[in-house]
This record gives sequence, C-alpha cells and structure tokens, in this order.
Amino acid sequence: MQPKDPMNESKNKIRLSELALDIQNVLRNRYEGRVIWVTAQITDVKKQVSLKRCYLKFIEKQGTETLAEIRGVFWANSYSEIERFEKITGKLFSDGLEINCQVIVKFHPRFGLSLEVQEIEIAYALGSLELERQQTLERLVREHPTTIQVVDGIFFTPNKSLPLPPVIQSVALITALNSDGQRDFIQELRGNKYGYAFEVTEYLTQIQGDDAHQMIINQLEAILRSGRAFDAVAIVRGGGSQTDFKPFDQFELAAKVAHFPIPILTGIGHDRNTSITDQMARQEKTPTKVAARILDHNYEWENNLLLLKENFFQSALEILRSAKEELNGMSRLIRAASPETILSKGFTIIRKAGKIITNPKEIEKNDLIGFQLKDFDFESEVKEKKPRNINADL
Repeated sequence: MQPKDPMNESKNKIRLSELALDIQNVLRNRYEGRVIWVTAQITDVKKQVSLKRCYLKFIEKQGTETLAEIRGVFWANSYSEIERFEKITGKLFSDGLEINCQVIVKFHPRFGLSLEVQEIEIAYALGSLELERQQTLERLVREHPTTIQVVDGIFFTPNKSLPLPPVIQSVALITALNSDGQRDFIQELRGNKYGYAFEVTEYLTQIQGDDAHQMIINQLEAILRSGRAFDAVAIVRGGGSQTDFKPFDQFELAAKVAHFPIPILTGIGHDRNTSITDQMARQEKTPTKVAARILDHNYEWENNLLLLKENFFQSALEILRSAKEELNGMSRLIRAASPETILSKGFTIIRKAGKIITNPKEIEKNDLIGFQLKDFDFESEVKEKKPRNINADL
C-alpha cells in the first residue's frame, strides 16, 4: 500500500489521524527492521523498576541551544541494559549522561515519535569515565598548584610527603561493614607472625555508589574530630570492576586525601586498578598488602633496633678490648720504670738523708750518702767531689 500524499489532498480536507498514519507509514517504510546507533544526552529519566520500564528524552545541544529532542523508552525486554550499565560503570542511569545506544525508530499515531532502546554501548561509557578521570587530575593540579604536583606521571602531595612514625600501632580503618576488604585487612594485621599488637579503630561506611565519596569524606572528618593521635589511616575495599571504583575518582575525595594530615595507605582494588585517590596517597593495591606494608614497616624498625643493639655491644666490647690493651701497655711502662726494674739493670739509687738524689749538686764533700743496689744497701762518706770528664769516657 502506497502512503497517501497529503499535498494531493484538497486543502483543509485531511484529518489528523490520516496525517499521523501517513507519517507512520513513511517512517515504517524507511526504518522498519533497522536498528540505529545514536549518541545523545539523556534527560527526564523516569524509571518504573517494578514494571521494568523506563521513559526518557534524548536531546542534542549546541551550547545552550537544543538542536533535537526525541522521546525514548526502555521496555521490559531491554530494561536489563540499564541494570548492566549501572553495575559495570558504577554510575546511576540519570539525567545528564551522554550515551551511545542502539535504537529502533517507532511512530504511533497517538503518542508520536519515539526511540525504543535495545542496547547501551558500555565501552563508550567507559571511555567517557576515563576522560572524566583525566579532567579530574588536571583540575586537582590546576586548583592546587603549590601542593599537588605531577612529575613524570607521578603525583606528589602533602599526604604522600608525611613521614610514617617509626612504629605504627594505632590505625584508623575506613571500609565497609562485613566486606572482604575489612576481613582481609584485620586477619592479616592481627594474625601476623611477629606477634605485633595493633589498635584498629573502624570507621565503617558505604564505599560504592554515587554518594560513597562523600561518605568517605565524612569518615575522614570524623577521624580528625576524634582528636586521637592515629599513626596512619587505611582505606580498603575488595576487588571489582574498574567502574566499581568510581567514588575514588571523585575530585572532592581526592583533594581531601591529598591534604589529609595523617598518612593514608590505600588498598581499594586489584593490581590492575589505580584510582585518583590512590595517586594522592600511598597505594598498596589490596587490603592485604596495606596490612603487610604496616607489618614490614614495623619489622624494619625492630630489625634496625636489633642491629643497633648488636652494634652497640660490639662497639662496647671493642672499646673494652682497646682500653685493656692500653692499660696493659701502661702497666708495662710502669713496671719498666719501677725501682726494682731499674736496679736489676745495674743502676744505683742514691739517697741523702733518706731522700733520693737525682741532682749531683745536692751532694757535697763529707756528706753521708746511701747506695741502693739490687740486693744490697751501702752507706759511704763522700771523700772527694770532682766533675767527670765526659770525653775521657768515650
């Protein structure tokens, strides 16, 4: 059946229903059986979860001007696409998103033109998320040029520059209640082979979802309000898809972590995951690795202390040995200078009135002097005193 041409109808003779049917036939002939990929922003999103249905509008804008607007709908057979989108991207399917989706063009004489969504391209959404990440990183550097800097792709922040205390004992733990991250961190820390004891204070919160980043910020502020001198803060969660970590890519949380006055260690993903929050703090990838880092830090301090103790005793023994050798040397000198040693070598000790004489000038003719040799003492009167001719002895 060929569609009627309204231009051939008599003026003002066509009915609205006929016009609508003509438009329907034109569009059906043009688009029936075809699926089309459309990229557009969505607005006026109205989900009917119980009915597995969602109504929305697709719009295209240029600046503030709206260039196009078409109604859209997810029926029950495709509503799972919304659920899949939210699970994989970690984003709420809501007003303002730009999506790329597969649609079927429909026109109903009563309800007009609409696009029935069949599929959402997740890869397009993920590409948008990566673009948002880069924009957030650029914004952090732009708005905090003196405190957040990047060199060769590595971010330097005030929190990263905070030194860890020599021993970490008191830890504030931000995590979700009954989560794998909570369990792994606690088990690794408290079951350590060194027997170290820790005081772990838990700040439990939601760590996934659109408002999770603000909830984590609230817990960080609660830590400061507590007034407790925590050695470190651990933010941990279990693994998941890249988009599960969306809260940790939010500007507000990243800026808060970058400037937090207590060292923060993060374990919020598997080895392949690195969030913006990770880049603002000390990233250890997983909750278990955060606990292991704390244990290694304390063990290193203990090991250094044991080495210091060993070096101290070795140094003390070396000092004692050196002192003993020095005393022995002095003892030998003293023995060599003793009267007994001197007398045994054939020398004589001369006394006058009981006083040892070392200056010949103190002896005069007729003085009574004593001579002490090795085995005998003698007394004698000086009969004569005359200078000795040194040259005659040579």
